[in-house]
Amino acid sequence: MSPKKRILIIDDHPLFREGIKAIIGHNPGYEIVGESGTGRQGLEMVKEFKPDLVLLDVGLPDVRGLVLIGDILRCSPKIRVMVVSMHSKIDYIVKAFQCGAMGYLVKESAADLLLDGIDHVLKGHYYMDTSVSHQVVKKLIGLPEKQVALAGTGYDLLTAREQEVMGLLAEGLSTDQVSDKLFISRKTVENHRHSIMRKLDLHSTIELTRYAAKLGLIDVELWKE
Repeated sequence: MSPKKRILIIDDHPLFREGIKAIIGHNPGYEIVGESGTGRQGLEMVKEFKPDLVLLDVGLPDVRGLVLIGDILRCSPKIRVMVVSMHSKIDYIVKAFQCGAMGYLVKESAADLLLDGIDHVLKGHYYMDTSVSHQVVKKLIGLPEKQVALAGTGYDLLTAREQEVMGLLAEGLSTDQVSDKLFISRKTVENHRHSIMRKLDLHSTIELTRYAAKLGLIDVELWKE
């Protein structure tokens, strides 16, 4: 039997911490090893308990949460950090990932998405709340077309239709919206999405966005606005 994944919570709202613990308690594979309402105490707990995952609020009273991400990773780069915050602005999300976070979840989505996010992050995949991912991606598109070298990147393995579907997904369109726009069934869109992710070895919307930025399909500098 695999050992339980050790999780530490750093959030200054006691009631929210209780809610998080209740949600995590539904998965027997996870164990809460500690909780803190301040960044300084939380960092000491990171050093003491060496958790697999830290659930972190960026709005802490004593230390900037985004700075704390770097402090945590300096303790151990193997620790995964997932931000759970009330902030849904693009600049918070971008800075969190730039500082080393693997996941970003808006608090109002925690009840529905927390366990899914934890699972993705613990597996080493990036995870972003679907309630903000479309906003982020939409901010990244609408740019002048660029001439980019795509040969050998994996993108050239996609069919013309898959490239078309990928472009619409990168614009933040939902499966139903892509279906309506291309006059194909929802199931067909899902099949194309699965094929795209498999061929490119991608696992989430944020990874798709990062892939597009790496190829020059998206100007990542817009994330900083």
